Amino acid sequence: MAEINTADDDGVGVSATVRKIVHVDMDAFYASVEQRDNPELRGKPVAVGGSRQRGVVAAASYEARAFGVRSAMPSVTAQRKCPDLIFVKPRFDVYKSVSAQIHTIFAEYTPLIEPLSLDEAYLDVTDNLMGIALGTEVAQRIRRKIFEATGLTASAGISYNKFLAKMASSQRKPNGQFVIPPGKGEAFVATLPIGKFYGVGPATAERMQRLDITNGAELKTKSLGFLQQQFGKAGSYFYWVARGVDHRAVHNDRIRKSVGAENTFATDLSTLYEARVALVPIIEKVSLHCDSKGIAGRTVTLKVKYADFEQITRSRSVAVAARTAEEITLGIEPALNTLFPTRKGIRLLGVTLSGLVDAAREGATPDQMVLAL
Repeated sequence: MAEINTADDDGVGVSATVRKIVHVDMDAFYASVEQRDNPELRGKPVAVGGSRQRGVVAAASYEARAFGVRSAMPSVTAQRKCPDLIFVKPRFDVYKSVSAQIHTIFAEYTPLIEPLSLDEAYLDVTDNLMGIALGTEVAQRIRRKIFEATGLTASAGISYNKFLAKMASSQRKPNGQFVIPPGKGEAFVATLPIGKFYGVGPATAERMQRLDITNGAELKTKSLGFLQQQFGKAGSYFYWVARGVDHRAVHNDRIRKSVGAENTFATDLSTLYEARVALVPIIEKVSLHCDSKGIAGRTVTLKVKYADFEQITRSRSVAVAARTAEEITLGIEPALNTLFPTRKGIRLLGVTLSGLVDAAREGATPDQMVLAL
């Protein structure tokens, strides 16, 4: 599974005033929309995404999650875990429309809205438009209005910073909310398993386990220098959030310049075939994000980190902006081929699209808006 990029985490440890941050996260959003619109799917295990050999699950209903089906999981794996799994073709135009409804509700309470995706966002409600004193009450009202307007449930986390609000929103899923008040953040983080930290993927969690870091309390014992040496720029992020500190502001004018995903492998790759197979879910994840946002990229970049931590990138501009898995694959294939045969193992691969444009203006057809089924 691709890991979260923490490159925009500057300011985590900078002092700031106490704020009221709400993280709203729709419950199994894509799958819930499909179950809402098709009564025959209600109560059944549903996966939104491609069902073919190279398909990837974009979203799974809670009935499917009970079998271990998760987003970004290869479809063949999901089908193996849940033989009765029903695959549904993505309808990103519908998801976007519902998301717009939800964001209209957000805007009734605050102009400070930072979307993370179609189904989740940060809201700074410190000085909200309704003059409501408690962040918990703001979250309750928003969740109630979302249900009344869309028939869908949302969960929320409320705290004094973005990291804790994000962590809190998963505590009462589905259709619940959880608050971490000032003075309680550090204690909450201390008991949090390291694999649950926002920004820690499977490979990083495994590496932390090897460093005897299994929860927030153990992470807090490590010095800033040690964490920076082990994890680079992300080390500063880990150091501060272990202390419940995160002063990043909610940016309502955030402009995304690129979209990417990467994966660190438990075993180093050594052949072109292994690299091609490993890139499939990474490319699919980038493609899914492009589909959900209606964007495409004019530049495709392949990132490679070797076993000795040497890192290289290879970029290529494409004539027609790439968004589908096939287009992205064609964009990076020439660069990938030049890497082999290799004298040292590859521990990480990543793919990034930059020079983002509106895909509709690039002449994308409706068939390019969804995964192959």
